[in-house]
Amino acid sequence: MSFPLLTATAALPAVGAVATAAVPAAQRTAAKWLALLVSLATLALAIVVLVRFDPGGSRYQLTESHAWIKDFGVRYELGVDGIAVALIALTAVLIPFIILAGWHDADPLETGSRRWRPTQGFFALILAVEAMVLISFESTDVFLFYIFFEAMLIPMYFLIGGFGDRAHAQGEAAASTQRSYAAVKFLLYNLVGGLIMLAAVIGLYVVAGNFSLQEIAQARANGSLHMATSTERWLFLGFFFAFAVKAPLWPLHTWLPNAMQESTAPVAVLITAVVDKVGTFAMLRFCLQLFPQASKWATPVILVLALISIVYGALLAVGQRDIKRLVAYASISHFGFIIMGIFAMTSQGQSGATLYMVNHGISTAALMLVAGFLISRRGSRLIADYGGVQKVAPVLAGTFLIGGLATLSLPGLAPFVSEFLVLVGTFTRYPVIGIIATFGIVLAALYTLVLYQRTMTGPVKPEVSAMPDLRVRELLVVAPLIVLLIFLGVYPKPVTDIVNPAVKQTMSDVHKTDPKPSVEAAK
Repeated sequence: MSFPLLTATAALPAVGAVATAAVPAAQRTAAKWLALLVSLATLALAIVVLVRFDPGGSRYQLTESHAWIKDFGVRYELGVDGIAVALIALTAVLIPFIILAGWHDADPLETGSRRWRPTQGFFALILAVEAMVLISFESTDVFLFYIFFEAMLIPMYFLIGGFGDRAHAQGEAAASTQRSYAAVKFLLYNLVGGLIMLAAVIGLYVVAGNFSLQEIAQARANGSLHMATSTERWLFLGFFFAFAVKAPLWPLHTWLPNAMQESTAPVAVLITAVVDKVGTFAMLRFCLQLFPQASKWATPVILVLALISIVYGALLAVGQRDIKRLVAYASISHFGFIIMGIFAMTSQGQSGATLYMVNHGISTAALMLVAGFLISRRGSRLIADYGGVQKVAPVLAGTFLIGGLATLSLPGLAPFVSEFLVLVGTFTRYPVIGIIATFGIVLAALYTLVLYQRTMTGPVKPEVSAMPDLRVRELLVVAPLIVLLIFLGVYPKPVTDIVNPAVKQTMSDVHKTDPKPSVEAAK
């Protein structure tokens, strides 16, 4: 047997989570270093996956298949295509920065009235989430995917509810209440979506007789498996609903602002840059591949919902007074672009959507982590409590600006390329949707520049006059993300070369080709 590389990539952080949690309570620093080393080792395995993957080879590579629950046709099946490889790399890259950024976020609180914060548990939960996200990207058995799609809610619930942001103006009691509310809301929304998906997973088994994505898709393609139109549509809706909650798509988005507001900055990045990508990834892997006709049937409604997410999220971001809630609503707008690109049913749109998942993860991590460093210094999330920061902490202000400019998709930074591809791909098939979506770009410029202006420019407020600039650890977090934003903004080819073959195969699944440009001959 060849080395089970995909299993090792997901198992390493899982084992690391157990080991980190088992570190004695007095050895908090050792637990931190162990978690960081495990995340770096996982990154090394992800790089091996990236190197061994051949974009011109078969659709699913590095495959593993073992019998699991024979009586129900459940197998332990793993395999990656170009889209999965790109998102595995994104996850493995971000987790070490998340751990490093949260180095002191779970240290014990010294105030006697406040509870102990178990440092080992914080970092163990982050590694557990990484393991579950990675195996979700690797799973080609629908039931196996579903298990980890739901299981990742448990560590995320404890990260949101047990390790919330310390910058709360209303005191610890109010902060604890708000954290609990955000964690429960996150859990309930995603559990409802998961239960509906479970019904669809069972229905798929009844129709297909197994849970293998590749076997079902092949049977559908060669005509040996036929689904009634109504059956396919109901199953599609069951899957899509769960993925839309996770994504999050309007109007199923309301858990995200609360969750990001009450989480520490690294956990907020974990939510929107890592966990939420499972939802949009699953739309490409499962919805389009298993239910191609239903996907085309639902496309007009989904595009409208995505368009509402783009404009609605951006408008609400403009009016926010809380830095974290602003980034949360901006992410809702960006996920609208990703979903719009997926269901535009063009190669440019889907390539742009996949690239957008990667670029959004990097840009959001850069902006939110710098915002977290800013908030930890001032002890407030409110925009009005800042002013003149660039005069006392110019490096912090400069990195904050670059992260903000990436969020508004400035040319030369990574998100611009992906957003441009999504808009071009959408416009070629749905010009009205594409035109309206461009207003999201205008609004992004508004909320980003206003945020920077109100926090970083103007007179120096007394509360920030002694604010220190970024420290060495913080620079080690931010600088590589900035480099990635610039590199992928100038040269996105390494990512597009990996994802484009998978996108072409997805387009073939739904029997769609790119519309030919209509040019009236000059007379």
